[in-house]
Amino acid sequence: MAEGVWTIAEQREGEFRKITYEIVSEGRRLADALGQELTVVLLGSNIKDKAAELGHYGAEHVQVADDPRLEKCTTDAYVSVISQLVKANDPAVLLLGASVEGKDLSARLAGKLDVAMAQDCTEFTIEDGNLVAVRPIYAGKAYTKVAFENSMPQLVTARPNVMSIAEPDTSRSAQIIDADFSLDDGDLKTKVVDVIRDESGKIDLTEADKIVSGGRGMKGPENYNILEELADTIGGTVGASRSAVDAGWRPHSDQVGQTGKVVSPNLYVACGISGAIQHLAGMSTSKVIVAINKDEDAPIFQKADYGVVADLFDVVPALTEEAKKLQ
Repeated sequence: MAEGVWTIAEQREGEFRKITYEIVSEGRRLADALGQELTVVLLGSNIKDKAAELGHYGAEHVQVADDPRLEKCTTDAYVSVISQLVKANDPAVLLLGASVEGKDLSARLAGKLDVAMAQDCTEFTIEDGNLVAVRPIYAGKAYTKVAFENSMPQLVTARPNVMSIAEPDTSRSAQIIDADFSLDDGDLKTKVVDVIRDESGKIDLTEADKIVSGGRGMKGPENYNILEELADTIGGTVGASRSAVDAGWRPHSDQVGQTGKVVSPNLYVACGISGAIQHLAGMSTSKVIVAINKDEDAPIFQKADYGVVADLFDVVPALTEEAKKLQ
């Protein structure tokens, strides 16, 4: 009988990504609701020393897959190892983050394990002993509840910045287990040969707590400096709409939307963004949305918690000055 909640930790160069703390915390909550134990799978090279930290967030067991070939995430290697562990232990729930890495791994795992999957979920509950997930559909215009029938493990991914992170309890500890797996070099068809790092020091949009985004109303790339200043003042990062990226004003890594990055910050400030459905699909789960636009009929105001019908070139500098006073 399938039993236990499993999550897959994400790390980069030996440091956990924020999504790891979110899904381990959510995994703990689900395990408590089921009356079962929480196991975290940690993959990497020379990574075992980091495993104990996961116990502080509620993991009872940490399966550590330590191998030089797992230093950098590749779909072939990671899916091979995770699927072996899942088949050997038969968990009831398998939870990953809906990050770039998590979406890639979960899709391949669903095929490898021949199970159903609910992607990019924003809420989980336990009903009659089974997992029920809530996820957006129709580009975020509606939400649906999905359950699993005769599919174990129940495979789900959680949208970043949606699940709350538990306060770490250093008195809690986890059993650290050397994972039993095998890797055949002949099965590994991809290899990371180089990593090009973003040297700007900018917070990744998917992990940002505050985002200031600009659209076509910015009129040109030279005007984004006022958004950069506001973002720096409030401890946020700058995003952009698809139209701004298509115009070459900002890099694709800044794009928020269905074909860009899906974000859920505590504060999202949309400047000169009309609110096309493609953009709304990428930021509609933000906790507080502030829209600044000269067009009072812009669709963005239908989603905004606060709306300012005015010229952004007057409003944004004024906001920045007020934020500096509060600092």
